[in-house]
Parts: sequence; C-alpha cells; structure tokens
Amino acid sequence: MSIPLIEDNALILFQGDSITDAGRLKDDPLHMGTGYASLIEIELQNRFSHKNIRCLNRGIGGNRLKDLRDRWDTDCLNLYPNWVSIMIGINETWYAMDSGDVTSPKKFEYNYRLLIEETQRHCDAKFILLQPFLLPVITDTARWREDLNPKIDIVEKIAQETNAILIKTDEMFNRSVNEQHPSYWALDGVHPTPQGHTLIAQAWLEALGFNNPT
Repeated sequence: MSIPLIEDNALILFQGDSITDAGRLKDDPLHMGTGYASLIEIELQNRFSHKNIRCLNRGIGGNRLKDLRDRWDTDCLNLYPNWVSIMIGINETWYAMDSGDVTSPKKFEYNYRLLIEETQRHCDAKFILLQPFLLPVITDTARWREDLNPKIDIVEKIAQETNAILIKTDEMFNRSVNEQHPSYWALDGVHPTPQGHTLIAQAWLEALGFNNPT
C-alpha cells in the first residue's frame, strides 16, 4: 500500500463552484455539502481517523476564478490550510455561452496563478488541482469545448509548473461514458450525480495515495 501524501493533523480546504459547494449550509462553517468533498471527508474519517485530518468546504455555486480572488483572504488565507483542493473553470465557459461574458485563457491563467502564488507565500500550502469537465449531454457541446478545452490545458500546465497534484477530471469522465451513458454521471453534463461525485472522490483519494477507497 502506498503512503498517503497528506500528513497527520493536516487541514484540507476544498474550493470551487457549485460542484464543490454541493448544497453545503453556509451558516455552518463545518458543513461539507453532499458532493465529492463530503465523500472524501467521510472516507478519511472512517479509514484514517488516526491521522486527524480536518476538512473544510468553501465552494460557492456560480463562482468563477475572479470570485475566488475576491474572497480568497477570508475563505483561504485566513484559514491557513495545509492543502488546497481547487475545482473551477466550468462557469467561465457557462457565462461565455449563456451571456457572452468571456474569460480569455490569458486572464484565466493569470487569476489561477495569482491564487496559488498568494497562498504559497502566506502559508506554503500544497495544491490539488481538478480540471473542469464537460460530458456530452448538452446539444452544443462542441461550441462549449472551444472555450473550455484551453482552460483544461491551462490547469494541467499550472499543475506541472507548480508541482501541484493534477486530477484529470475531464479525461476521467469522458472515459467513463464507455461504461455508462453520460447523464449517469452528470444529468446536464456539468453537475455530477451521486455516482459522478463518487467518481471524483475516488480519483482524488487515489491521487493522494489513499488506496482502495470504499
């Protein structure tokens, strides 16, 4: 069995949009929602309680990177996390497709790097970056892909250059359509079903060395 990368007594912060938020109660700072972040916390509590790993969820539905920047002091830096897990990017594409509010790849990369650099200067946290994903459920998937694919590539580039752990969420989900219809994993191609959240949680745990998650 591999040795988990996360140290004892670590604080893991989950950040992102509605996929991370997953219905968490905003008036309860310890509430984890019902998505992949909650599943990860449950797994860590059940199987690795001796490590005393703590988890916090600060995902907010509808957020883009610029929204994370606006609240980063309160919802990241002031918490002094040891690890920061980020899944962001699909709303940049959603806004572009829905209202023409485009975030250029250059701006996306700038904002992403800024968050990581600020955090590493403040508390020397380590990062887990989950690429945004899209499943072929919506009718104009190809048009969405034109905006999203460069951002998926940027996340991989940043992960490589900052020694972050990369989870290739988009590749994982689109490989999974060979097993089940895309809507099995995400009814609208974006928001995961319980099965989709489980898939993300399993990939996250495996990437961090927690083998054979239940």
